[in-house]
Amino acid sequence: METKNAWEQYDKKELKEVDRVASGYIDFLSECKTERECVDRIVNTIEEAGYVELSEARKKGIKLKAGDKVYCVQMNKSVVMFKIGKKPVEEGLNILGAHIDSPRLDIKQNPLYEDTGIAYLDTHYYGGVKKYQWVTIPLALHGVVVLKDGTTVEMNVGENPEDPVFFVSDLLIHLAAEQLEKKGAKVVEGEALDIIIGNRPLKVSGKSEDEAEEKTDKKKKDKKDQQDKAKDPVKEGIVKILKDEYGFDEEDFLSAELEVVPAGRAREAGFDRSMVLGYGHDDRVCAYPSMMAMLESGDVERTACCILVDKEEIGSVGATGMQSRFFENAVSEVMDLTEGFSELKLKRALAASCMLSSDVSAGFDPTYASSFDKKNAAHLGHGLVFNKFTGSRGKSGSNDANAEYIAHLRDILDKRGVVYQTAELGKVDLGGGGTIAYILALYGMNVIDSGVAVLNMHAPWEAISKADLYESLKGYIAFLECAGM
Repeated sequence: METKNAWEQYDKKELKEVDRVASGYIDFLSECKTERECVDRIVNTIEEAGYVELSEARKKGIKLKAGDKVYCVQMNKSVVMFKIGKKPVEEGLNILGAHIDSPRLDIKQNPLYEDTGIAYLDTHYYGGVKKYQWVTIPLALHGVVVLKDGTTVEMNVGENPEDPVFFVSDLLIHLAAEQLEKKGAKVVEGEALDIIIGNRPLKVSGKSEDEAEEKTDKKKKDKKDQQDKAKDPVKEGIVKILKDEYGFDEEDFLSAELEVVPAGRAREAGFDRSMVLGYGHDDRVCAYPSMMAMLESGDVERTACCILVDKEEIGSVGATGMQSRFFENAVSEVMDLTEGFSELKLKRALAASCMLSSDVSAGFDPTYASSFDKKNAAHLGHGLVFNKFTGSRGKSGSNDANAEYIAHLRDILDKRGVVYQTAELGKVDLGGGGTIAYILALYGMNVIDSGVAVLNMHAPWEAISKADLYESLKGYIAFLECAGM
């Protein structure tokens, strides 16, 4: 059974739409490299479209009605939004779910050190990565440092042309005979992924430059500090820069969340500009059209919902992951402001809901064709991807969608002219992966994995087709407006 190539369906008008959607997405992907940055931009975008914070609606005693739009945020890392439908919430929601965290390097809590005249920040990789892919590329530092008085220092260094960048070193090829004999998982070890942040020592000759003018009565007090600076002068130079330019001390790393990500904007790829190359397609290529579907969809019969969560790459755990009660609590609040809350109504609402668990799928790569079942693989340019199941080996850890639900979705998408395909994540027994689908399925709702095919998944730079992004947006709008079994 052959799948359609979406590019062959487009006229000039629709090609312009493809580029419009891709242009907005490239900006989003380039400017939102952490969960916090994603949430900030999403909130700004949806507030401009008339969304109101759910807590404010509750405080004001606003009774929500069809067409009203509300949202709530969890710890600045997850967000859920609702467009109230004509039917009671108890009859179910149409839910789009995706995650906004991506594989990266996290800065440890006691990270700064010097070794042989080079200053480093110690890291711990986050999510599933091929560690050797993270060496010798320009890296940027994003995140927040929270001071003891509650002040938040926002960090975003390495993205502007005038910014410095950072990097992880690698062994030169001339001395790498032993290294190249190692298996891929061991070529670069996790503890070797520390980023280089400086090489110039703070000037020490009994006094630093700034201390040269200090009064004599401070000499004894400063003696130990001067000895430390003489011991690690490059590190102390970095400490001074952090204090002078960014406003925090070394000890403030204890309450920091800093992420190391590839530096630079996402770019159009290919002579035909048919693809987008960038960091974080997994899973922002699903999060972005999910948000836009909420904004561009029309009136809805059933309440439309979009959940964009953190921590999927490490098991959806924690207060900002899908396994928390955040989503359930938000639905309870919405129900309370519409028809009135009860535990039984909430259970009915969640069980009657339909969901697209939007996460990326492995794009078929002819270079590594032996790892795929070609006829059951996702192909770039062939539209929105559905995975009936994910998991590994014997479908372990998978939500396996019901045939009746898939037939319902096929009917909706075919009527709207959405190009879509089905896929599995590579050949049986070669590996596997999971999404947030199984967590929502615990409520008894209909859930299926859907999303966009990606090349180089989990690499610092991933690639997608513009056509697949566009078809996903079309499909998500159709789902919000028409789903409901």
